[in-house]
This record gives sequence, structure tokens and C-alpha cells, in this order.
Amino acid sequence: MYLILLAFHSLVRWFVLASLLFAVYRACRGLFGKKSYTNTDEKTRIVTATIAHIQLVLGLWLYFISPVVNYFLHNFKSAVHERQIRFFGMEHITVMLTAIVLITIGSAKAKQKATSHEKFKTMAIWFIIALLLILSSIPWSFSPLISRPLFRAF
Repeated sequence: MYLILLAFHSLVRWFVLASLLFAVYRACRGLFGKKSYTNTDEKTRIVTATIAHIQLVLGLWLYFISPVVNYFLHNFKSAVHERQIRFFGMEHITVMLTAIVLITIGSAKAKQKATSHEKFKTMAIWFIIALLLILSSIPWSFSPLISRPLFRAF
């Protein structure tokens, strides 16, 4: 079960990244192009937040069944000094939870705004900050700090 969930979590990250990039593109396009906020923009905002929340549920589920996290929680004093263990036990979840909260707040605030300009500006700011946080905490295969494969097999 753990390996299947891990592979699925790894796959869904690409949907999170793609939807966030598209939402940021739509927000910046609308903001700088002085466009009207359309149904496509609204659906993009909703889909982006939904995919991020699906990833959050998968990530939390994975966190609570992970042997790495289990080791971290039960051997905190020594595990906190091990880079890879600390990353998954503390750093990854903290930054990703923060990013999901930012996406949620940004989505809710954008929904409440009255004008297209305000909606696009709100989405752009909150989603860009969340995207940067997510990019900083994905265990990229090329990272010198923590490395995992870009795609995991099921």
C-alpha cells in the first residue's frame, strides 16, 4: 500500500505543478493584458485548488504510514540531524502545508473580489508564492540536498 500511494503522490505532483503554472499564466495574462475574468479562469482557479487538496490528502495519508516519518518521529533526537530523514519528517510537510494554505486562501480571496483586475492580481500573488514554495520542497532528482526519482513506477 505504501509504495502504491507513494507512486500516486509522485504522479499527482505533476498535475499540481501543471495546474498551478496554468493558473499563474491565466492570472498574469489577465492582469497584464487587462482581460475580463472568464468562466475558464474561474474553472482554472477551482481545479487548481482541488488538485492541490487531493495532493494534500494523499500527502497526509502517506506521512502517517511512511517508514521514514515513523523513524523520524520515534528517533527525533538523532533523526533531526539526518538530512533526508529530517526533510521528509519535518521540512517537506511544513512547506507543503504552507503552500496548500496559500493556495486555499488565494483561491477564496480571488473568488470574493469584485473586479477582474482584483481577481487576477489576487490569484497571481498567492499562487506564485505557493508555486515557489512547492518548487523549493519537491525532492527533485537533480537536487544536491535531497533526491528522489521524477517518476515512480506503480
